[in-house]
Amino acid sequence: MRNQGIPTYEFKGKPIIGICNTWSELTPCNGHFRELAVSVKRGILEAGGFPVEFPVMSLGETLIKPTAMLYRNLVSMDVEESIRANPVDGVVLLCGCDKTTPALVMGACSVDIPTIVVSGGPMLTGKYQGRNIGTSDIWRFSESVRSGIMSEEELNLAESGMCRSNGHCAVMGTASSMACMVEALGLSLPENAAIPAADANRKVIAQLSGMRIVDMVKENLKLSDILTRKAFENAIRVNAAIGGSTNFVIHLLAIAGRIGVDLSIDDFDPLSATIPLLANLQPSGEYFMEDLYYAGGLPAVMKELKEYLHDIKTVNGKTVHENVNNAKGLNEQVISSMQKPFKKNSGVVVLKGNLSPEGAVLKPSAASPHLMKHKGKAVVFENIEDYKERIDDPALDVDENSVLVLKNVGPKGYPGMPEVGNMGLPKKLLAKGVTDMVRISDGRMSGTGFGTVVLHVCPEAAAGGNFGVLKSGDMIELDIPNRTLHVDVSDEELEARKKAYKDEESKIRRGYAYLYITHVEQAHLGADFDFLKGGSGSIVTRDSH
Repeated sequence: MRNQGIPTYEFKGKPIIGICNTWSELTPCNGHFRELAVSVKRGILEAGGFPVEFPVMSLGETLIKPTAMLYRNLVSMDVEESIRANPVDGVVLLCGCDKTTPALVMGACSVDIPTIVVSGGPMLTGKYQGRNIGTSDIWRFSESVRSGIMSEEELNLAESGMCRSNGHCAVMGTASSMACMVEALGLSLPENAAIPAADANRKVIAQLSGMRIVDMVKENLKLSDILTRKAFENAIRVNAAIGGSTNFVIHLLAIAGRIGVDLSIDDFDPLSATIPLLANLQPSGEYFMEDLYYAGGLPAVMKELKEYLHDIKTVNGKTVHENVNNAKGLNEQVISSMQKPFKKNSGVVVLKGNLSPEGAVLKPSAASPHLMKHKGKAVVFENIEDYKERIDDPALDVDENSVLVLKNVGPKGYPGMPEVGNMGLPKKLLAKGVTDMVRISDGRMSGTGFGTVVLHVCPEAAAGGNFGVLKSGDMIELDIPNRTLHVDVSDEELEARKKAYKDEESKIRRGYAYLYITHVEQAHLGADFDFLKGGSGSIVTRDSH
């Protein structure tokens, strides 16, 4: 490394700190990470460490095809092997866009050395025609364009007004949910989640994180010391209180599988059942991440939840309760109290039944009250191409009581489990003023999305589940209070359909996508690869794999 102009003394007796950077001009959420890394380096040097920045594959939701989720596991492997193979004593993870956070944490967990997370922060609140907007509004605007209420030019102006600074989505979408997840798990410094990317305090927390990782190395404070079962329980309860993304479930399960914590999809509902929605943030509410920061940030939310949170150690060496004791809620419109919550319904519910024997998920805070118990005829789309071809057909046999069903968009079926679960409604129903319908898929939904949407149906259609043999006209019953998802078809009929069903064989025969469909697990297990459970550790020997 001397050819980089480093004096001899720099190599002696200093902890080597890796900075894992997901900067990329193809990942707009992470486009400011080169500048953020400078602040991290400043902190590492100040604390007596030696910083070494390295890149890994970056995942941007807006551009990458066919879906960023396809590559989450690949990035986790990139991170794991980069940390293991190189002589680093500790690592700072620079995360921002949706999949970069779980991918980097998964990879780091498999190595298990001292690790701290620095998030990139949300964008400033968007502005359009005198009002505040965020990514969730763009879904509404898109439907308005389809129904003729809004022009394409107006949509472009709104999009420009929304994207007015560095950072990830300004609502409680998946990126914000992941930033809150790492703070709730204890993997970042307090306040990390909500500081806007454009705020100078984002650089301050990056520098402080650089300082702290050096001490963590000296203390040998590893991920496995932080990520206990109790930490995961804390994260689930915090996610309920903030109205976090349904994607939280699939990513937290994958992280648990890497660090060796026994966590299942059945844990999410009971752990969050007693937690109301405290944060009034889009898409479940009105405000934005910038407002959350000014209202006291995640520590203020966690202080309200204090009696429900385990008092365990976090990366700054303090416990959860110590970190939130002095926090203050500064705007009750944004952060409500446990006594007067913003909404009683929160969290992620897990639905079981003959349509989803292994589970499906739904976010009740983003659903319509009148659809919480609903029975309707299925309108089935066999794949995403079938949906796009027929959804706006005036002849489509559908009304507002129908249940839209989208198959073959799960981990194996797509492949990669894209965010298409919140299907746009038929144009003819939009014209009638319909704004929500029950929608069911084996895929995912953007954390910025909303509606009465059932996701992650397991087993997926491509894995031979009952979901794969649904037919248009089948009566589907959704009962959110009783956590059931049922199709009124006998077990005998479903088995007969499965015997007669011929699944279309995948044409993928090479490369990473082939590896993915061959080894990816179902969503209720975290959609990780079956050969990546647990970790390899940080010691490299010739036979370590």
